[in-house]
Amino acid sequence: MTDASPPGSGSPDIDAIAAALARLRGRGRGPAGFGGPGGFGGPGGGGGPHGHHGHRSMPERPGPEGPGPFGFGGGGRMAGLARMRMLEALAGASHALSVSEIGETIGVDQPRASRLIQQAVELGLVRREADPDDARRTRVALTDEGARLVSGFRGQRRAHLEHALQDFSDAERAELARLLTKLATAWMPER
Repeated sequence: MTDASPPGSGSPDIDAIAAALARLRGRGRGPAGFGGPGGFGGPGGGGGPHGHHGHRSMPERPGPEGPGPFGFGGGGRMAGLARMRMLEALAGASHALSVSEIGETIGVDQPRASRLIQQAVELGLVRREADPDDARRTRVALTDEGARLVSGFRGQRRAHLEHALQDFSDAERAELARLLTKLATAWMPER
C-alpha cells in the first residue's frame, strides 16, 4: 500500500498496538463468561495446581544467550512469558513495585509472583529493595541487565509488528490501534 508507514518510522499506531497487545496478554483471566475470576478452567482457575493451564513440562527452546525463552533461564515457555510481562511492568513503573503490585499488574496470584521474582533475582534481572514506607516489606526493581533485556524484547516485538503491518494503510493501522486499545480496556477494567 502506498500510504503505509515504512518500517522503523516510529509510528505511534504501532506503539499503541504493541501496548494494547501487551495489556491483553497480561490479562489472561477474562471477564465473566470466559471462566470468571479464576480463568478459563472453571471455578478456581486453570487446569494446574497453580491456577494456569498446561501444567506439564514444556521443552525449553534455546534463545540467543542460552536455553529458555528470550535467552534467559528455563522454566518453559509460559514461565518465560510471565517473566517478560513482569519485567515489562517493572520497566513501565515509575517506582519499584511490591510483590502484590506485580501480581495484580501481570495477572498472577501472589505466590506465583513471588516465584517469578525469585527466578528473576537468580538470573540477575531484578533486585529487591527495602520498602521506604515499611521496612518489613521489599520492593522489586529492574537491574541494568533486566532493563537491557526489556529494551531488546521491545525492539524485536516492534520489528515483528512493523513487518506484520506492512500491507496495512495508515488508516487501517490507526483503526486497528483504536480497536485493540478499546478491547484491552474493556477486557478487564483496571482495578
